[in-house]
Amino acid sequence: MQVSTSGYYGWVSRPQSEHARRDQDLKGMIREAYTASHGIYGSPRIHEDLKALGEAVGEKRVARLMQEEAWVARSVKAFKKTTLSNHGLPVAQNVLAQDFTASKPNQRWVSDITYIRTQAGWLYLAVVMDLYSRAIVGWAMDKHMAAELVCDALKMALCRRRIKDGLIAHSDRGSQYAGGDYQALLHDQGIRCSMSGVGNCYDNAAMESFFHSLKTEWVDHYPYLTREQAKGSVFEYIEIFYNRKRRHSYVNQMTPMQFEALQMAA
Repeated sequence: MQVSTSGYYGWVSRPQSEHARRDQDLKGMIREAYTASHGIYGSPRIHEDLKALGEAVGEKRVARLMQEEAWVARSVKAFKKTTLSNHGLPVAQNVLAQDFTASKPNQRWVSDITYIRTQAGWLYLAVVMDLYSRAIVGWAMDKHMAAELVCDALKMALCRRRIKDGLIAHSDRGSQYAGGDYQALLHDQGIRCSMSGVGNCYDNAAMESFFHSLKTEWVDHYPYLTREQAKGSVFEYIEIFYNRKRRHSYVNQMTPMQFEALQMAA
């Protein structure tokens, strides 16, 4: 290597620079944040975690240190649709019209169904999201995707939240949402129904985004032997991680629960 013996030992014995020591300290904190996110976070959210701890560090430095250690956010995988819209049931107008904003909680909810693969067969998940904070306020899981599934998710949301007049519940135009049981539940609660256009995923983009995160960050990385195992895992993602720990860009890199608590305190 054309390096003298004295030069080599001098380099070995030379103390680390302040910059190098700082990098090592940061790597320790980054490792903790990355592990706590189950390997989900990339450098932007890790950077937010460090800022929350009072660390003055740039996002580019965080990205460089993560690259050196090969700490990367989990990769993207595709998933299929579960909408059964080939039916003769009445459908509602698209009231939201791709406006996924809300000025207060319980003003606009969106809903949808997705599937989860297990070695025992499919597990179906119905979810209700509050567009104000992107919090998941209702969910239900079962081995079928009948109307009962979406009704159970909505009932959970209604038990958890104190709704007022004017709530809009948006979904696709699948038979589960257009059916009599779900529509009767909306009517009894005074909730206005809104439905996406035919085959337009952008009409329910906020819900599609959540399912994308659920699949790519969590479900696709855990091989489930049974539906019960999958249920426990999805519960952990929704109630422990997503609602209470996962930073969301829509709510200024806060968690949905943090955002709601902050707005209530203001």
